[in-house]
Amino acid sequence: MAKLYFKYGAMGSSKTAQALITKYNYEENDLQVWLIKPSADTRDGEQVLKSRIGLEAVVEVVPPAADVCAIFEATRKGKCDVIIVDECQFLTEAQIDQLRSIVNVYNIPVMCFGLRTDFQTRLFPGSRRLMEVADTIQEIKTICDCGAKATVNARIDGTGHIVTEGAQVFLGGNDAYIAMCHRCYVNGIKEHKIIKLHGQN
Repeated sequence: MAKLYFKYGAMGSSKTAQALITKYNYEENDLQVWLIKPSADTRDGEQVLKSRIGLEAVVEVVPPAADVCAIFEATRKGKCDVIIVDECQFLTEAQIDQLRSIVNVYNIPVMCFGLRTDFQTRLFPGSRRLMEVADTIQEIKTICDCGAKATVNARIDGTGHIVTEGAQVFLGGNDAYIAMCHRCYVNGIKEHKIIKLHGQN
């Protein structure tokens, strides 16, 4: 039986790279992949999915109002062996339920890759729903600069300080976020530390 998978990790844990490698592995076995991402993710171009290590692929964009199940039935039914979703945290709860329905009704596996929590350590709505309804939940691990497991997606402002207020969705990569363990995150806020983002001199 097909399953709904949620593979989550902090920023920089190679989620997108793993999604693209998974796509390649299916296609190498002559299986059809439907690669999708929410329209909120426009960092690398509207119809491009690109990882930090340089892997990329053309992706279909799903707006917040779109019915994923209806799109599947109209354009992908009988032409799809697996659905791979990147940046799944930006999907609506209804869209997660629609993916769940595809798994149940059509026996098509759905693999969702994304963040669990935002820069304030709060669950994204899409991630919350996946935690509730996914068959398999797997953490993709990465490390904090201190060597501990990173669990927090710290947003860093232009002065190098951890941001604690603002909109939940603010697109960025190594220029705006860093993965940290919870202890370093809390200490960074308390001590008003200047945090050096990866890739900065």
